[in-house]
Amino acid sequence: MSTSSSPRIQHPGLAQKIMSAAEAAALIPAGANIGMSGFTGAGYPKQVPQALAARIEAEHAAGRPFQVNVWTGASTAPELDGALAKVNGIHQRLPFQSDPICRDKINAGEVHYLDIHLSHVAQHAWFGFLGPMQVAVVEVLGILPDGRLIPSSAVGNNKTWLEIADKVILEVNSLPPIEMEGMHDIYYGTAIPPRRQPIHLTQATERIGEPYLRVDPSKVIAVVQTHQRDRDTAFAKPDAVSNQIAAHIIDFLAHEVKVGRLPKNMLPLQSGVGNVANAVLTGLLDGPFDELLGFTEVLQDGMLELIKRGKMTAASATAISLSSEALKDFNEHIAFYRDRIVLRPQEISNHPELVRRLGVIAMNAMIEADIYGNINSTHVMGSAMMNGIGGSGDYARNGYLSFFVTPSVAKGGKVSCIVPMVSHVDHTEHDTQIIVTEQGLADLRGLSPRQRAQVIIDKCAHPDFRPLLQDYFDRARSKGAQHTPHILGEALSWHERCLATGSMLP
Repeated sequence: MSTSSSPRIQHPGLAQKIMSAAEAAALIPAGANIGMSGFTGAGYPKQVPQALAARIEAEHAAGRPFQVNVWTGASTAPELDGALAKVNGIHQRLPFQSDPICRDKINAGEVHYLDIHLSHVAQHAWFGFLGPMQVAVVEVLGILPDGRLIPSSAVGNNKTWLEIADKVILEVNSLPPIEMEGMHDIYYGTAIPPRRQPIHLTQATERIGEPYLRVDPSKVIAVVQTHQRDRDTAFAKPDAVSNQIAAHIIDFLAHEVKVGRLPKNMLPLQSGVGNVANAVLTGLLDGPFDELLGFTEVLQDGMLELIKRGKMTAASATAISLSSEALKDFNEHIAFYRDRIVLRPQEISNHPELVRRLGVIAMNAMIEADIYGNINSTHVMGSAMMNGIGGSGDYARNGYLSFFVTPSVAKGGKVSCIVPMVSHVDHTEHDTQIIVTEQGLADLRGLSPRQRAQVIIDKCAHPDFRPLLQDYFDRARSKGAQHTPHILGEALSWHERCLATGSMLP
């Protein structure tokens, strides 16, 4: 055990618990439910998961079974999901992941994956629905003399993990700037029914909590010192398709302002993860809107640039996940951003009550939509998990406006992202307001199923597939019940054809 501590570990008792990652990993029992920090490649523990993976690999080589159940805020990085999945160390994973090795294990049936709305995770853990948590492994930026913790680049479910875990391992990362202290707003007013009270947040970026995480020092069994950056979240330059999607959304929002359904500075914006979502935010740089606000899960390059350029006044999120270039700017101007960014627990950032009260404008990606507006965000060809539902449902069902966006085709034009019937449903037609592809925008508000179908075909389908969708819809309307016309024997035939031939085209 090492006793050499950094200035970031100021609690005398916890400074006595400094040890190596391998020593800390040795304290984690097989079969444990482990609450790991981390949300979309930010704020995850860097060394203990890798040391645990090495221990699991050695145990397996000796013929001894060893797996753990991993709970996080959202996706992490190769040092966590990838390392543990590679050695077959994960029995169960929740609530969201994006690691290719972990994904392959899930789709091979080797990992049990619980795909959960992000707003549900903390409360399900508190309710006891998921079982006890033996260990929490949480990255922080520092430990104060009284034992309070300076949160890292992601808050996620850390508050809950620190409260409910039997034992806690802290990774103190000295690389992120300590000047992030004060950026966080940790709300401790949640409770289990029937003792719940309203959450008194009425503006997107007001503060209702405190800047620090709390932990019972007696539960801390190890402190590991690290000096490593988060996963580099690289974004491609917006391409023509992404720019067209962004243009459709911005034109639509400008029209909503013109007709009086939105104020001039709009309402708080939520943007999902990925290149298309980031392109929409980039498009807002040259849009007609000023004094914007963000109320989202992850603050990415596009939203950071809006703040930098003065188009967005402030933003609330649960994590900051940036490219190398954007991270450099963030670190160099940390005082500027600290006054304009609030990082919260995800049970607040994704809370349906708050999303609805604030009137959030939600923009999320999808894999496919069908002609009636049902959305598949998670599964390829109905069975293979991509990443997970994340927080898209939290925002889609409760937002003031909800956009689902995708290119109209995939796989070089062989796969249509607008289909007769989705192969998996994450968001029903009842929660879908607006669908956007580079072809156009379908405003589904106030339309019956048959009206929605025609608008989606006309506005969003690729020209190569539009006649095929129109033919399917016309023939479906010629037979059977007419509320939501389908030909059940053909509804998933496009997916079957793609599985057999590699293309949805006849």
